[in-house]
Amino acid sequence: MVATDRDPKVPEDLKVRGEGPYPGVTQGSQPGMTRRGTKTDVDGRGWRKGIRPAALAAVLAVACSAAVACSADHSPSSSRPNLRGQKLEVAAVWSGAEQRHFELVLREFTRQTGVSVTYTSAGYGVPAFLAARLAQGRPPDVAFLPQPGLLRRYAAEHRLVPLDGIAGSVVADNYTPAWRRLGSVGGTLYGVWFKAANKSLIWYNEGVFERAGVAPPAGVDGLVSLAHGLARSGMPAFAVGGRDGWTLADWFSNLYLRLAGPARYDLLAAHKIAWTDPSVIATLRLLARVLDPRVIAGGPAEAAATSYQESVRQAFASRPAAAMVFEGDFVAGIIGSATRAVLGIDADAFPFPAIGRPGPMVVAGGDAAVLMRRSAAGDAFIRYLAGPQAAAIWAAAGGFVSPNVNVGLSVYPDAISRSIAAGLLQAGDNFRFSLSDLTPVGFGGTEAQGMRKILRQFLVTRDVSGTAAELEQAAGKAYPP
Repeated sequence: MVATDRDPKVPEDLKVRGEGPYPGVTQGSQPGMTRRGTKTDVDGRGWRKGIRPAALAAVLAVACSAAVACSADHSPSSSRPNLRGQKLEVAAVWSGAEQRHFELVLREFTRQTGVSVTYTSAGYGVPAFLAARLAQGRPPDVAFLPQPGLLRRYAAEHRLVPLDGIAGSVVADNYTPAWRRLGSVGGTLYGVWFKAANKSLIWYNEGVFERAGVAPPAGVDGLVSLAHGLARSGMPAFAVGGRDGWTLADWFSNLYLRLAGPARYDLLAAHKIAWTDPSVIATLRLLARVLDPRVIAGGPAEAAATSYQESVRQAFASRPAAAMVFEGDFVAGIIGSATRAVLGIDADAFPFPAIGRPGPMVVAGGDAAVLMRRSAAGDAFIRYLAGPQAAAIWAAAGGFVSPNVNVGLSVYPDAISRSIAAGLLQAGDNFRFSLSDLTPVGFGGTEAQGMRKILRQFLVTRDVSGTAAELEQAAGKAYPP
């Protein structure tokens, strides 16, 4: 079956769901938030350039003003053991500006405890990095896992230290039940979700929108109309980084969550319904309608060969090739480091449009801290990450969203990042990780195979029934019997 421009045929039980209003990304209710005229300096994937060591005290002051009990954590006390001389190795995905900002967090932990921390950047190959280190018998003390599926796998393999007795009460004080469940396997806590990402955003070129006389839409039907209107005027609506299949998995996840609802989303993630289910067919039809070949910069074949970073550059170049690009809050870093566009003036974002009445639904990503080797220093570090102070340090530096409910929004450095963080928190339990993160790594979490490969092909072929069959076949091989 080949998708057409007609509205997808939605099963009756998938139609409109009533939820409360979703706050606009640039029109939230936070005091002092303004949409226009805010110039933010950005670098790497972060909102702002790395902070010089001399400015760390100022960052900590801002962080402490917004974090519960931060003043107690910031001062040495008898409750905090002196761990001077102990060492930790910490591994995560972060590099560039993100690494520099995370090192502010590490530096403060060292100042408080005396622990010497070595950071290793594993890049986007965290699973491969950890597999190699485990095979050598020398895992890092603490690792940050970017996928709940990876956390579940390592917990099942008994590679992780249970955290209930180490940081369970701290996590309970600072995280909602949904985030605690994501860090747990079989009722046992194994991970602390330190960093989150709001992946339900569409970034747009303000100049293009203003010249076309258009505004961000509230619903998917409005997004489709807007895209075709822009295309008729000679400006492609979307730059698509289809070479990186995770972006297409995030497109599918956002549409599926809104069309099918959270309960059915969970069933699909657990493979308790097939990828040939009518809800999947309806979502693939809708995806083909939203990403119509006529509204994609360069057409589907060129988009399938375009990287995520290049798609952002296309939308915000001096001569833009498209009006919009979809992805998470980290898009801001590429805008700042690879284009001349200024956040809040040339570039802005709006929430992924609703299907039916608006509802606070967010597809998220994140990085969970896990303990792979037990030590007093590792225990202290996990407790530190679970509290509000560590998150507030990075939030104040920029390029960071925390799922910790005790990190105040005022700590974020600009209106856009405050509103993005608010959108994630206000979704409550109606957020879900991308399906590519929730499913087994071999199906959803690896480039050029499984879901990512199949959806990349779909961008060009638009073969709905064939794609659904391929997804089900690949899922059948990846999930345990």
